[in-house]
Amino acid sequence: MSEKGNLGKLGSVEVPLSEGKKWAQKYKKAPGLEEDGKNKVDAYLIPLTTLRLVLDQDIDAVRAYKGINNAGQQVLMFVGTKYDPETNIYRDVFKVGAEGTENAGDGVVYDMTEPCPPNGDPNSPMNS
Repeated sequence: MSEKGNLGKLGSVEVPLSEGKKWAQKYKKAPGLEEDGKNKVDAYLIPLTTLRLVLDQDIDAVRAYKGINNAGQQVLMFVGTKYDPETNIYRDVFKVGAEGTENAGDGVVYDMTEPCPPNGDPNSPMNS
């Protein structure tokens, strides 16, 4: 993907593990990031199915929205985006739900993420 809008201005998309650990620790120590008094979510487990579905569109990037699902869990919802060169903005695009499904004819977003904790890897260097 070419660098459009603000994407790519921050450097490489690959971050050294040592730097990622620093970012994760900084986040965990930051005040006021709990949502509705619930535990702070440090990460999300994202099934490949979710990623494949959102990437199987004619898009330039993906936007992640935070939300709370019907079970009260903090989740990420993924929406494909398309770059609009006239406005220099990535516009959300929504795939229409398939016929015969509960989402038929309506735009869909992609979820199935699981908050961490409790679904994290306690032995990961990202959790130290």
